[in-house]
Amino acid sequence: MSLQISLNGQLVPKEDAKISVFDHGLLYGDGVFEGMRSYAGKIFKLDDHLDRLWDSARAICLELPITREQLAEDCKATLAANNIIDGYIRLIVTRGAGSLGLDPNRCTNPQVIIIADKISLYPSEYYENGLHLVTASTIRNHPAALSPRVKSLNYLNNIIAKMEGLQAGCVEALMLNHKGDVAECTGDNVFIVDRGVLKTPSTDSGILEGITRNAVLEIAADLGIPTREMTLTRHDLFVANECFLTGSAAEVVPVVQLDNRPIGDGKPGPITKRLLEAFHKLVRQ
Repeated sequence: MSLQISLNGQLVPKEDAKISVFDHGLLYGDGVFEGMRSYAGKIFKLDDHLDRLWDSARAICLELPITREQLAEDCKATLAANNIIDGYIRLIVTRGAGSLGLDPNRCTNPQVIIIADKISLYPSEYYENGLHLVTASTIRNHPAALSPRVKSLNYLNNIIAKMEGLQAGCVEALMLNHKGDVAECTGDNVFIVDRGVLKTPSTDSGILEGITRNAVLEIAADLGIPTREMTLTRHDLFVANECFLTGSAAEVVPVVQLDNRPIGDGKPGPITKRLLEAFHKLVRQ
């Protein structure tokens, strides 16, 4: 059976899931989205994702044409319609169809799209052996231009940096902010372990406040691992004992090399492994 897509509350085969070519989500990247995981049939941190979706929409003056309660039910129904127990949900809200000008006031009928499918962002060997990263020359969007805390449909900034990583033979790339400090990767938040302390860039470093990032900080606190949200530089990553990335799609994945320099002993570290194990337990609760 064809994959079923929720389009404005109606389940339709993916071949019939269509929006207008005049939709400003297509024309200008005008819209917001969330990427979520389901484990054992339950959507992980659904409330947190919906909070962030509503915050992103509010920040760009996009009024969602649906209640939180109904959207939550539609996400669950889309999973069930596709018989997905462990999977990935992409929730999208576009500005809707309008004119060929930028004016959002000419748009009507925002589109609410829910896609539920399987996803494997990285092959299993990366979780076992760790990722190699390069630093992209493309910096993260300046926060005065577009707040990185808005999870918008305009991802060209990240895509260009991703291309730099792929061209260098890496599946992910590190992005700096306008000050030259570490922000995040093209799709994931960054953590290091420095002498037993877990460190990650703070939100004022120009990052998306990741749901998985926050979950890992909570796990570390429960395990008694000291944590700090702070400004980090590439030097901090070069001399770190361990490094890993977090994201809804990536989950928790070790990093063992940056710009051809090994991090720590060049292998996934013990605290990374401990947090990864605890994360896998958490999502199954």
